[in-house]
Amino acid sequence: MPMLSRRTFLAGVGAPALASRRDSRLREFSYSQVRLTGGPLAVMYERTRAHFVTLDEDRLLKVYRQRAAMPAPGRDMGGWYDADGFVPGHLLGQFISGLARIHAHTGDAEAAAKAARLVTGYGAAFERDGNPYASQKAIDTWACYVLDKYAIGLIDAATLAGVSQARPLLTRVLEAGRRYIPDHVFDRVGVRNPPYDEPYVLPENLFNAWTATGDARFRGLAERYLLDSFFDPLARGENVLPGRHGYSHVIALSSAAKAFEVTGRQKYLRAIRNGWDMLADTQQYASGAWAPQEMFVQPHAGQLAASLTATRDHFETPCCYYAHSKLARYLTAFTGEARYADGLERVLYNTILGALDPDDDGGYFYYSDYQAGARKRYYPRKWPCCAGTLLQSVADYPLNIYFHSPRGVAICLYAASEVRWTTKGVAVRLAQHTAYPESDRIEVRVDPAAPVEFELRLRIPQWLDRPARLAVNGRTMSVDMTPGRFATLQRRWRKGDVVELTLPFSFRAAPIDDRNPNTVALMYGPLMLVAVEPPAHLASTLRRIEPVPGTPLEFDCDVAGGQVRLRPFYRVGRESYSTYFTRES
Repeated sequence: MPMLSRRTFLAGVGAPALASRRDSRLREFSYSQVRLTGGPLAVMYERTRAHFVTLDEDRLLKVYRQRAAMPAPGRDMGGWYDADGFVPGHLLGQFISGLARIHAHTGDAEAAAKAARLVTGYGAAFERDGNPYASQKAIDTWACYVLDKYAIGLIDAATLAGVSQARPLLTRVLEAGRRYIPDHVFDRVGVRNPPYDEPYVLPENLFNAWTATGDARFRGLAERYLLDSFFDPLARGENVLPGRHGYSHVIALSSAAKAFEVTGRQKYLRAIRNGWDMLADTQQYASGAWAPQEMFVQPHAGQLAASLTATRDHFETPCCYYAHSKLARYLTAFTGEARYADGLERVLYNTILGALDPDDDGGYFYYSDYQAGARKRYYPRKWPCCAGTLLQSVADYPLNIYFHSPRGVAICLYAASEVRWTTKGVAVRLAQHTAYPESDRIEVRVDPAAPVEFELRLRIPQWLDRPARLAVNGRTMSVDMTPGRFATLQRRWRKGDVVELTLPFSFRAAPIDDRNPNTVALMYGPLMLVAVEPPAHLASTLRRIEPVPGTPLEFDCDVAGGQVRLRPFYRVGRESYSTYFTRES
């Protein structure tokens, strides 16, 4: 049978089950249709790309070559990745995946070539003895987790980077991997107590493997590993998050989303919608982060506030952001609702965008820390899991910004960028010109090859407390601009049309939880501000906040006994900072 790309196939799968929602459903654009043109997302994207295209391939492949008794040049990786590390070789599939996604977005030939060389090197070691893993230790620790990463790496190499050997290798690797994974699904117990493995993370990419290969066995395996003991109560509205591992259960919701997309079973849509609401209503810090010490807390018990002094491990940042952003995109696509993009904006700007750049030898940012006087640090061991999700997360930035439907296009995030597509046979280029979030003004230029009618939806953020302003070619538009929804412009667009949107930023206090309403973080528009190099024991009300001239998004603020500088979390480097303050009753 002819093979379709993963994204081409998924654009049509599940259509009968979703027919009743066709008017509201949105779809992602491909990586190649979107371009980042400036601003903090583009800056981080380029820094991340530059880091990962220079990783030493011999080092990455060494543990696989050692296992296969092949020549294995290069230094040991160290940390988690080595043969005697926590989970040897665990990042290889994610690195291949991220490089393939970068190539698909930018056309970067070196990223594609590097992905191809890693596939070839991995495949040569695998073919020696048919063992897909770097060592027995990887099998004993995280057999399902690592097999899932091999799958997405090979799928993306085949469908996004044109690596011809990746597709047949995918089938052989998954067939071989079945010998080492359980024949049933089970839940993970705790954070530090075995079993660590997570068979319920497998379904999303097993469904994708079925799409990429046409092999129906992979769909059967995907359905076998769906964690219905988790999804069924969520679908009924039961909050079963507390006490569960954070990242693995949110990434599992992507498997439920894929199950809904493929099978049309409504319980999976209910599960992910309810899971999102429970996350947002009972688990989140002001940043959008969740799961201190990697565990979901008991709602309405003050446990988020207690975590501010009990731990510095408040958010497993690249990994949990990756899970959060994927779930947000699925829900935005399935429902057409703007609120999921609101949640994505919050966690993007206030967590992953603030990650430290990695060093050249396995140092990676892992946990966001919201204790008073915190500092951003690398994880104590080299090459942790967040190295892989950092690359995949940043490589996916272009997918977060725009969505499309047969009726037109929706702007979900505001960032200097452009998107190109064809509607009604007419090629259209749409570009955002903005310094957002340094500016609250967004200019959207529409450039169709010929006049064409379509719908343009613009997200009106839930955080607004003053009316947004919207104009087309200088004329104010009277459309519904309710915060938390899309404003819709339906018109015949012509070359040179300009849309101007202003989203007035303002300050607001965000309580940490309902038991501690006077422990608050300070928000400014979508951004969480922190006090940089704060005095010891800063825990007083912030008074008289004044902007710093010539430095957007920085403020001087009076506090008892002095003054502090406020800055968005994403702009903090190695300085100390404090996130939460005490509000006077």
